Order: sequence, then C-alpha cells, then structure tokens
Amino acid sequence: MNLSRWFRKAISSALTARAALLSLAAVFFVVGAAASACAQGGAMTPYQGESDGVSAGGKWLEFDSTDKMTGAKKARFELQANNYFREDPDYEPRVNLVCHDGKFKFADFNPGVRLAPPNRPGWWGQPQLRVEVRVDDTHYFKFWNWERGRFLSMDKGTVRGLMGAQIFNVALPTRSGRQIAEFSPGGLNFDRVREACDLTPKKPSTD
Repeated sequence: MNLSRWFRKAISSALTARAALLSLAAVFFVVGAAASACAQGGAMTPYQGESDGVSAGGKWLEFDSTDKMTGAKKARFELQANNYFREDPDYEPRVNLVCHDGKFKFADFNPGVRLAPPNRPGWWGQPQLRVEVRVDDTHYFKFWNWERGRFLSMDKGTVRGLMGAQIFNVALPTRSGRQIAEFSPGGLNFDRVREACDLTPKKPSTD
C-alpha cells in the first residue's frame, strides 16, 4: 500500500513538473516570437523619447517624437536597404528623412559601416564624399557631406527623387572597397510625408 501511494505521488509530481516545463517553454516561445517579429519588422526605435515605428507604406517606417523643450513635432521616415555591406551582415544601410513641425529638416544615408575618408572639400570647406546614385533609370554622381565618418548628408533633390522611385541605389567607397546599397522605395505614403515634411516626390536633377 505504501509503495502504491509513493508510486502515485511520484507520477503526480512528474506530471506537474512536465506541465510546468511546457508552460515555461510556451512563454519563452511567445516572447521570442514577438521579439523576432519586432526585429524583422525593424519597428523598434533605438532612440529614447521616440515612438516605435509604424508603416509609412512599402518598406518605409515612420517614427514620431516631440521636442521636450519646444513641443515641436518631429517625424523620421526610415528606409532600410535590401542588402548589407561586407563588414556588418546584421545591419542594413538605411536612409532617414527628418522633419520638424511640418517642414523637411535634413536627410542622411547611413551605410552601417565606417566610411572611406572624404575626397573633396565643399563650398564652405566641409568634408565631402563622392557617391554614385541611381534613381530608376537616372544615373548621376553627387558629393554628399561627410559626417564623422558614419553618415552622409543627402541633397534634397535626390531625396525627392527616391520618394517616387522603385529603384534607388547608392555606390560609395568604404574601407573595404566600393560597395552598393540597394533600396526598394516604392509604396511610400506621399500624403503622410507631405503632411509631416511639406515634401513631395520629383524626378531627380543630375546637376
């Protein structure tokens, strides 16, 4: 009798432990799946005070925030590349359009790797890097301001061109050679960008 009672108790304990392990595994699965979905969607912001991203059409994401001192509304539109550069396969190059209080402020190209040194001075002596740009069937060269070896400031004409394009590629020298960032900008919500940035698409100028 004592042996039977011990046996039943042992089975009950084993079943309870198994159920607990299954429940714990389910929790980890749900949390992991949610984290993976956020990472793949790229919707989590890395900046304090900025809301997580929401779709702005196509592969574009919009991140909103408010200036703590002035109350100015800020919007950042981000487009990630379809590929990555050799130095970092976990970080795709990206374009950011930044707007304050309904006006376009600036745009930058972030390759996700260290840039090659600048190769010419701008009008005011600022360092610049020569890049090759493709917007659909239009192809040209630009000198973009070199920012601390990490970013390039984009000209407004190229920004307006890529907004309405289906293909947008940027070729540039990096510390491991010439590389090309390939983007698919189609599907952007023009009305939302016009409202947040007072910016509309326009075929790029090659000047």
